[in-house]
Amino acid sequence: MGSLADQIEIYLKKLLKNSDGVVEVQRGALAEIFMCVPSQINYVLGTRFQPQNGYLVESKRGGGGFVRIVRLSLDPNQELGEMITALGDQPISWDSAIALLERLLAEDFLTYREIILLKSLAGPATLSLPQTQEDLLRGRILRSILISILRDDFK
Repeated sequence: MGSLADQIEIYLKKLLKNSDGVVEVQRGALAEIFMCVPSQINYVLGTRFQPQNGYLVESKRGGGGFVRIVRLSLDPNQELGEMITALGDQPISWDSAIALLERLLAEDFLTYREIILLKSLAGPATLSLPQTQEDLLRGRILRSILISILRDDFK
C-alpha cells in the first residue's frame, strides 16, 4: 500500500472518476476518513492536483467550507496550443515534464508506450547536461513534441 498522500490522491481521483469531473469535499471529513490532520489534505491538493496535472482546486474556508476539485480536460487545438506558447523556449524541470506527460496520457493524446519513450528521450540520464542546459533542452524537446501532436500533416 502506498503512502498516505498516495491513498488520498487515489481516493479523490476515484471520486472524480465517478462524478462529472467535479467533486466537493470537506477537508475535515477527509482528514477523519484518513485519520490525519487537514494540512495533509492540503499537501495532497497542493502537490497532486495542480493545473499542470489537469486539475483546478477551489476552496472556501470556515464553517460549511469545502474544497472543489475540477478535472480540466484538454481541447487539442486550444489547450495544446496554449501549452506550446507557455513553454516557448523556456526551461522545464524533470518534475514538470513528468506532470505534463502524465496529463497527456490521461487525456489520451499519448499512449503509455509513447510516454515511456518520451521519458527516456527527455530524462536526466539521457540529457546529462548541467541543470539549466538540461531543463532548457527538455523544454525545447517537449515543445517540438506538442507541435507534432497538433500537426495534421505530420509524417
